[in-house]
Amino acid sequence: MSKISKRPSVVMPTLREDRAIRAAAKADPDAQPLTQKQLNSMTPMRGRPKTGNAKQLVSVRYSPEVLAYFKSTGQGWQARMDGVLQAFVARHSSKV
Repeated sequence: MSKISKRPSVVMPTLREDRAIRAAAKADPDAQPLTQKQLNSMTPMRGRPKTGNAKQLVSVRYSPEVLAYFKSTGQGWQARMDGVLQAFVARHSSKV
């Protein structure tokens, strides 16, 4: 195996280049740096925000035909499957 890295090496800007970049950024009215007050008010986030309607992870077995159909509808097929099941529950829960 070759010892030569396939990743391009990161070349940091020189002090002069860094000053030019900072000056250009500060001159752009649409890209003003955050103030210290703004930075201090930020809170770190990890992952997706919690929702009031959290879904539960379960293991379910479906027939190959059902899975093939929903997967053939493209990205988001699980959400569409959930929508079909929710509609079924809504239709049939009033009869109970």
